[in-house]
Amino acid sequence: MDGDVAVGVKRGSDELLSGSHYNSPNSSVTSNGSDSKKLRVEENPPSRVIHIRKLPNEVSETEVIALGLPFGKVTNILMLKGKNQAFLEMGTEEAAITMVNYYTTVTPQVRNVPVFIQYSNHKELKTDSALNQRAQAVLQAVSAVQDGSSPNSESGGSESVLPAPSPVLRIIIDNMFYPVTLDVLQQIFSKFGTVMKIITFTKNNQFQALLQYSEPVNAQQAKLSLDGQNIYNSCCTLRIDYSKLVNLNVKYNNDKSRDYTRPELPAGDGQDSSMNKDSTSLLGAISPLSAAAAAAAAAGRVALAGHSGSSGVLLVSNLNEEMVTPQSLFTLFGVYGDVQRVKILFNKKDSALIQLSDGNQAQLAMSHLNGQKMYGKIIRVTLSKHQTVQLPRDGLDDQGLTKDFANSPLHRFKKPGSKNFQNIFPPSATMHLSNIPEDVTEEDLRLLFSNAGGTVKAFKFFQDRKMALLQMATVEEAIQALIDLHNYDMGGGHRLRVSFSKSTI
Repeated sequence: MDGDVAVGVKRGSDELLSGSHYNSPNSSVTSNGSDSKKLRVEENPPSRVIHIRKLPNEVSETEVIALGLPFGKVTNILMLKGKNQAFLEMGTEEAAITMVNYYTTVTPQVRNVPVFIQYSNHKELKTDSALNQRAQAVLQAVSAVQDGSSPNSESGGSESVLPAPSPVLRIIIDNMFYPVTLDVLQQIFSKFGTVMKIITFTKNNQFQALLQYSEPVNAQQAKLSLDGQNIYNSCCTLRIDYSKLVNLNVKYNNDKSRDYTRPELPAGDGQDSSMNKDSTSLLGAISPLSAAAAAAAAAGRVALAGHSGSSGVLLVSNLNEEMVTPQSLFTLFGVYGDVQRVKILFNKKDSALIQLSDGNQAQLAMSHLNGQKMYGKIIRVTLSKHQTVQLPRDGLDDQGLTKDFANSPLHRFKKPGSKNFQNIFPPSATMHLSNIPEDVTEEDLRLLFSNAGGTVKAFKFFQDRKMALLQMATVEEAIQALIDLHNYDMGGGHRLRVSFSKSTI
């Protein structure tokens, strides 16, 4: 741990990192290894200032800012190039917490070199503008791009932070020893914004993809953060450029292409449109690989998206604290795994810990629910460093914020081989209803779902009338309806089952 920086904790943070502290030999900054014990993550409480160590030589401000961009606004930066370190100040403590939690499960890399990230023991950065002028200029340019305005031409910002020319990225995958599916790409890239369309193809014996975001700024953040990273350990390296195209035309939804804005597109070529096939479908384009290795890759060994062996605990933030309950989180996250415990944080009621049965279920829930809207707020879902959710001690009233669901009869995946395993789909405006009593009419169901808040756009009974498809106006309305009406008592011992559908009406 050479080159650590320990900043004297007693000094008021008002004068933090003014130029003299780092240049005066008499300052209380030391750089010998013995002080590194002060820097263990557990010892510093959450702060919106992040301390980054072991940066490669000649690292640019843009590359450091890119580590924080996906998690929210970056408001200040201090580069300590001689020490291979930097401080990054996030706009909110919540953004910093999300960033640190994410990077505890996924090793952050700059130029393929692992770096160390932790909370600083300072609450804000005060930087000497003369010493830090270039970093501030780059930050100003990045902020302008994030806000959608044009960077000040006099700011001297580097080229890589000018507005993205296109919302479409061209992705080439080098060193491809494992298959990379369209699902894997969607999971990795959706962390930076809404992925609208993906087309995958092989050109010059290389696996390539075109991926379109809703906004050019999302494409820019993804390129800054992911270019040069490996998808799987030590292989499948991403090379990312902006495409000359600004809009992709997708004709089919299958395992080679997908338009997430038009789920009604045909599969074409007899391809499976469910998108849940094993990654072995791409094996033809890769060097010979055993099915077992492919299955292991498909099981979620995605370096950038967490690890299947990781804990089954998720941290969910930016919740609507007026509305959210342990029960509503149990119902929504229960679509993707068996939720064991839910804890809304006592001192931060817009955040919650959710424990699922295992790391794969947590991974699945994170990939489908991060960025979705619940009670009017876009929720953020990351893997937590906690291994379990602690229940309150006996006799301690935590106002119903923690709930144990281990013995709930509503777990969808307890039975081995259950059909529910084959029907796991991303949130969509169309829901699949089952266990409908014989005497319940279309009007009854339309009324029930419109009373949950929202507009019923379409409805279709299956032949036996025990199941139906019901489409709300938006995905957010469908999420709300599922939370409110899954397990709704329809009378006569019938409890309505609600899940998201891949079909449209």
